[in-house]
Formats: sequence, structure tokens, C-alpha cells
Amino acid sequence: MENLWRFATGQDPNPEDYKGIEFWSNPERSGWLTKQGDYIKTWRRRWFILKQGKLFWFKESMNINRGSTPRGVIPVGTCLAVKGAEDVLNKPFAFELFTGEYTMYFIADSEKEKEEWINSIGRAIVQHSRSVTESEVVDYDSKR
Repeated sequence: MENLWRFATGQDPNPEDYKGIEFWSNPERSGWLTKQGDYIKTWRRRWFILKQGKLFWFKESMNINRGSTPRGVIPVGTCLAVKGAEDVLNKPFAFELFTGEYTMYFIADSEKEKEEWINSIGRAIVQHSRSVTESEVVDYDSKR
């Protein structure tokens, strides 16, 4: 059951999930976020990389290369929303990523970083959503 949950939430990534994505080179966004665990609700600091519609996380930021294996991968095109979650968690700089089936919570290091992550992930959701055609893609920042 646990392996199924880890697979469903992108936390037991199959190399096919990120085949052809050079996550170690020129990411759209990268940086430290604190992520809440799924079973044991502890908070752990992880290095995140957003590239080509996938949100990857690693234990360390050093030496991420072709041979690195992500600790988890979220295909953001399957996500429905990304938004602030300070009121839900009662923690500053918190935000959530919602797929319709589950919600993942993150904490950024500052309000500015939280907003930048929300904007970057929001743009990626729009660009990689299966329900949006190329002609419907809009700039996520213009909605602010």
C-alpha cells in the first residue's frame, strides 16, 4: 500500500517519468523548499527543480548531474492549483499544490520566494495541462 501511495504521489519516481529531461541543466526554477512528508507529517528541507512540466526534489543541492536520482517527481500538468497556504498550516511562506486527489504542502524561505514558486509552478501547470491547447496558454503573471 505504501509503495502505491508513493507512486501515486510521485515520490517513488520511475526513470521513465523523467526520461529525456535534463533536470541538472538550466532549470526553469530551482531552490530550497521545506516539504511536508506524506505519512509522517514532519517537515524536511529539500532542493527542488522545476523543468519541462516536472517538479523534482532531491536531498542535496550539490552535484546534481545526469546520474542523479530524484527523491520525487510531480508532473505539474496533472495539478489543478497552486496557492498560498499560510492560513491552512498557520506557517509563514507556506503554499500548497493540489492535484484533485491529494495536496502537498511546502514552505519557502521568504514571501518573495513563495510568490516566485507559485508563479513558476502556476505557469508550468497552464503550459503542461492536458486540457489546455497551445493557443490557450496565457502568461500566468499577467493575471496578477
